[in-house]
Amino acid sequence: MKLLDSSGKPYRTIAHAAAGVTETASRLRGHRLEDAAKSIIVRAGITRKAGRYLLTVVSGDRQVDLERVRELTNARDVGFARKDIAEGLAGSVSGSFVPFSLHPDLELIVDRGLLEREEIYFNAARLDRSVALASADYLAIARPLVADIACRPKNSTSAEFTSSGRSRFP
Repeated sequence: MKLLDSSGKPYRTIAHAAAGVTETASRLRGHRLEDAAKSIIVRAGITRKAGRYLLTVVSGDRQVDLERVRELTNARDVGFARKDIAEGLAGSVSGSFVPFSLHPDLELIVDRGLLEREEIYFNAARLDRSVALASADYLAIARPLVADIACRPKNSTSAEFTSSGRSRFP
């Protein structure tokens, strides 16, 4: 919230029941799923042992296209970051990540489609509080790399962290 306050850009906070799943949070906040900013941390493998972490942000009705992220970053492979690492980099629990990189080891990439929304909604590093912010203001504050990194979900279940904390694309 300090980042938003210091930006001088207008935003609204929304209190609601705790929700860490985008579909549920969107219903509680009262907006369309595609207006949600879903933040997922992935690891791009540069070598077998070395990699970098990326905060990818897509619309709530989309999922991160790991193959596109791999191509964009010239990585060997890309997969979801382990839950403990992701939470450490984000500074909050899974499901409440803000769409801003607040850690020097976390690069921010936002899907171009999300920025077509007039206003976006996201959890405020808490499961029971969210923020509504104009997309143009988000772009000015976050200064992300903007690229086409989203795709439609292959099934009706959204891509969220699993209990194993890591998943690889085929």
